[in-house]
Amino acid sequence: MSKELIINSTDHETRVAFVENGTLLELLIERPTGCDIASNIYKGRVIRVLPGMQAAFVDIGLDQAAFIYVADVLNNYHEFEQLMLSSCEKEEAETTEADSRDRPPSLDEGFMIEELLHEGQEIMAQASKAPIGNKGARITTRISLPGRFLVLMPTTIHIGVSRRIEDENERKRLKEAIAAIRPENYGFIARTVSEGIGTEKLANEMNFLVPLWEEIQKKNTTAPVPSLLHKELNVTLRAVRDLFTQEVDKLVIDSKSGYEEILQFVDTFMPKLRESVELYEDREPIFDTYNLESEISRALKKKVWLKSGGYIVIEHTEALVAIDVNTGRFVGKHNLEETILKTNLEAVKEIAYQIRLRDIGGLIIIDFIDMDKQSNRERVFNTLKDALKKDRSRTNVLPMSELGLIEMTRKRTRETLNRMLCEPCYYCEGEGYLQSKRTICYNIYREMRRESGELMGQSITLKVHPEVAELLLGEERGTVESLETWLKKEVVIHPDPQFHVEQWETYEMHKK
Repeated sequence: MSKELIINSTDHETRVAFVENGTLLELLIERPTGCDIASNIYKGRVIRVLPGMQAAFVDIGLDQAAFIYVADVLNNYHEFEQLMLSSCEKEEAETTEADSRDRPPSLDEGFMIEELLHEGQEIMAQASKAPIGNKGARITTRISLPGRFLVLMPTTIHIGVSRRIEDENERKRLKEAIAAIRPENYGFIARTVSEGIGTEKLANEMNFLVPLWEEIQKKNTTAPVPSLLHKELNVTLRAVRDLFTQEVDKLVIDSKSGYEEILQFVDTFMPKLRESVELYEDREPIFDTYNLESEISRALKKKVWLKSGGYIVIEHTEALVAIDVNTGRFVGKHNLEETILKTNLEAVKEIAYQIRLRDIGGLIIIDFIDMDKQSNRERVFNTLKDALKKDRSRTNVLPMSELGLIEMTRKRTRETLNRMLCEPCYYCEGEGYLQSKRTICYNIYREMRRESGELMGQSITLKVHPEVAELLLGEERGTVESLETWLKKEVVIHPDPQFHVEQWETYEMHKK
């Protein structure tokens, strides 16, 4: 199984593609004007406390205030010890690599937001979610610093191991190794790539992460408010840190400076992979060489066709993402139930792929084609869960309802691919629909009748979009004649190609 990291780096944009057997699985994009601030650490000031929401707004220097829930607040080390000791007693279950800070607000800790924060208070916090749409960044004081093999958790004393490491002996070895070498009062999570890694490398990473945290704390004592204390790695080095493993055959980048930066990073943390890094120097754009541009374009479309002839439709709404499965042109060979099952099973794989590629997060509702047999519904559900196991983001999937719906959530930390690369249509203003031309004709008819008392000229010129003019002069000529009878004036249709299809204006004409 071939796995590759393809990086297209320019001054204005960097794109990282994770490709498996020629198929684009993940796409990471970073632009200088973007706002992907996840994992950055800030010194901020509380500007408003909301007891009714058990949350607060914090100025961290962005256009929008960040928000923090009570469950994400640690006020001082006395409270920290109480919270962490109790949580460690309860929590023998291993922590996931995605770390535990991205959870819904709760009052399990027994504190109210007004007891922990007050207006004007200075806090150090980390962005757990970048601003998304009209929502500001979500922040937490439960800070974590990811490395290649470990994640440092300076506000906990817990030791965790990624659930993706399934071998119990290896899990035990990693826990014991970390416990033996970690500095006092620091927690760590062993990441998936730490499997099989020796104690010396783990210790070296600790010796990098702990001084980094101490430096951030020093900055916090002198930095103005608000200010950025620590910036997460750029998208290139993040991809190298998180995706470049022994299983990846090669990493190819088309930037000389980026190539040298990667080599320096690899020499420090993973020297055995140095030979897998290549500099792309051909004149043809690197994403064209690897046939990635067409996959990116496909990932921006609402309708995605399946090989069988069925299709799925992906709709983004304010609160959730709805995915609808349809048989389309697929008619099957034997019976309806079998045709529906095959379409749903094929759709499952495409849905899991599109969710990962488009980086869709939050609440997702999937409307599968109704199946009569419970065994078939369970098969589709289990197939979806298996397909989502390869996704690096945490997912939670509920069983299929009687109506053929599956509800699921996926961890969201940044804008989806669609929001990053697209913007609302200036023509329909994001509605997705325009009024039909016939509806526009009737709207004009009603509005001109409504304003008939104000139309004083001997004839009226009606300026409209050419397609509306064609309809008014053709099939809807009777509507114009009816309007002329009502107004007792001539109505002259004037097409204007500069007009929006829903735009129209009237001008009064006076005879000399």
